[in-house]
This record gives sequence, C-alpha cells and structure tokens, in this order.
Amino acid sequence: MRVVWSVPGMDAVGVRRDLVYKSEGGEPLHMNVFAPPGAGRPRPAVILVHGGPIPKAGAKNMGVFVSYGELLAASGFVAVSFDHRFLAASRLPDAGADVADLVSHVRAEAAALGVDPERLALWAFSGGGPFLSAGLRERPGWLRAVVAYYAVLDLQQPPPGADSGLSHELRVAYSAVAALGPDARTAPPILVALAGLDNPWLNDGAFRFIAAALARGATLDVLAHPDGRHGFDILDDDPRSREIIRRTLEFLRERLQP
Repeated sequence: MRVVWSVPGMDAVGVRRDLVYKSEGGEPLHMNVFAPPGAGRPRPAVILVHGGPIPKAGAKNMGVFVSYGELLAASGFVAVSFDHRFLAASRLPDAGADVADLVSHVRAEAAALGVDPERLALWAFSGGGPFLSAGLRERPGWLRAVVAYYAVLDLQQPPPGADSGLSHELRVAYSAVAALGPDARTAPPILVALAGLDNPWLNDGAFRFIAAALARGATLDVLAHPDGRHGFDILDDDPRSREIIRRTLEFLRERLQP
C-alpha cells in the first residue's frame, strides 16, 4: 500500500536500492536511497524508521516506504529507508544499534549520497517510535527535526495483559518521553501525528509524551486525525490524511533549511 498523498515528479526520482550500511554476524543490512533528479548541492535527508516487531527484514521495500521515499525526493529531500533487526521485543537493543549505525553511515557517506550531513531528520512510524529516544536524549546538532506517526512513545507502561520480557531499564531507555528529560528546550523540533481510532495504549503513551514535551519547553507540533486508523496515511484516503502529510512536509522544509 502506498501513501495517500502525491506530488508531481515522484516517478522521476533516482533510487539506489539495497546498499549495504552494515553487516552483523556476516549478514548485511540494506538501505534504499531516494534522491531528487539531477546533480546539485547536497540535500537534507529524511531517514524513515519502520516499526515492529516484524517477522523478517524487508520493510524498506514495502509500498509505504517506497512511496514515502519518492514523495520526499520529489519534494527536494534525500530519503533513506532501511531494514533493522526489530524482529522481536528482545531485539530492541539490536535494532537501536542498527538505527544509530545507519545514521552514522549516511553521515560518513554524505558526499557520495548527495546528503548534507548536518541537516537530517528522523521520521518514525508505529513501533519505530522507541528509536527516536537516542536522538531526543543526545540532541546532536545534525538532528534538525523528529517526526512520529502513530508511534510508540512510552514503553514505561506495558500494554495491558502483555509482557515482552523487557527490563525496566530498557523500557526507560527506549521511551521517547523519558528521553525528553527535565528540560526539552534544546530538543530538536518534534511533530507528532495521532490516529483517533488507534490502540488506546499507544495513544495514551503519545498523550503522555505530548504533555511532557509541552511542560518541558519542547518545540512541538501535533496533528490529529480524529477518525483515522493506525496507518491512516495509507489506509484512510481522505482530506485529513492528505492534510497531515502535506503539513508534515512543510514542517520538514522549515526545519531542514540551511
């Protein structure tokens, strides 16, 4: 399934597929890089972080991430989709290391990829939300924006009746709300998009994140789709879904400009 918003030129972007960004245990992990057509100055990059747990790798080639890559590249960004090892709850630290290594690789290879290494954004979806925590905690200068779509932003309270076996320390480490700390004024600008018909546990965590971000001085945009489902950007082809995506692109343009 593809994203419900489109712009002219999506069919003309350049795509470099299945580039290796790291190897782990002899197994390569891959990324796809989408770029605007033609050579030119280095572009800001948006890194698309998929959710999970998923049964196997391959998320980077899903229609949603291919179409987002095309949408972002046609809008003037370099977009990166990639596979990470969030194959089960117990693999959360492995996947977190993969996300960090992917970012390091993109920055190290910025010239070859046509990327400005000082202008990056992370855009996480669903179970990819925990991987925003490191950036929100560490606040590197290159991280210019963070986007969370129907994302898990607080693991400190587990889902009712579920026990993933994660330790308290890991739940805190991978909770974006905890990563804000007592003062979020220096955190990168954040955009959170919510689906009104989403899982109540997921939305409750997002509400706690929003309240903490506002109380601690973060720069925060919140976009809600009252009638949207989890994955509204591919499932609900309606005016509100398209408006949220359009406004997200505007947010990225504003935050990633030189």
